[in-house]
Amino acid sequence: MSRFMSATHARFSPLQRALHWIMAVCILAMLFIGVGMVSTVKPTYLTLVSIHKPLGIVVLVLGLIRFVVRLVRGSPPLPADMPAPMKLAAYLSHLAFYALMIALPIIGYAMLAAADYPVIVFGVQLPSLLPHSNSLHSMLWNAHRFLALCFFALIVVHLAAALFHALIRRDGVFEAMAWRRR
Repeated sequence: MSRFMSATHARFSPLQRALHWIMAVCILAMLFIGVGMVSTVKPTYLTLVSIHKPLGIVVLVLGLIRFVVRLVRGSPPLPADMPAPMKLAAYLSHLAFYALMIALPIIGYAMLAAADYPVIVFGVQLPSLLPHSNSLHSMLWNAHRFLALCFFALIVVHLAAALFHALIRRDGVFEAMAWRRR
């Protein structure tokens, strides 16, 4: 297909596996914290926001690093006997993952800028991306929420595919990203 998906290695590199699993934890935390934020007005809201914002920037940075590593290193080949539609689905879902890992934090950052809220990461206030605009904030908030829901659905499908490859096909796809081989 492309350099994005092809490589001669049987497994993802240790760096790729580490980034995958670290980001999996961060992204799941982000999704659940995000749901908690929009479903509460209690004082815990501010605590959740104070975690969600810098974690979003961490996800963005790790996502960019992961994308560059993927471009340079590629990925293990998919099994030869895997049907073409499944290979296409794998390719497209990975493109969607990278797009969402990068776009969601940027949209969130832009949304906060449009609302005139500062983004502080590890004590450093990041520059504002956009001028204050209530209508732009509302549009970005809706986009962020919609894409987060899409991301959650993609994660569920990804988990189902991983289990399918690990338990039913047993074709090595799961092992390529697992910490240890069976």
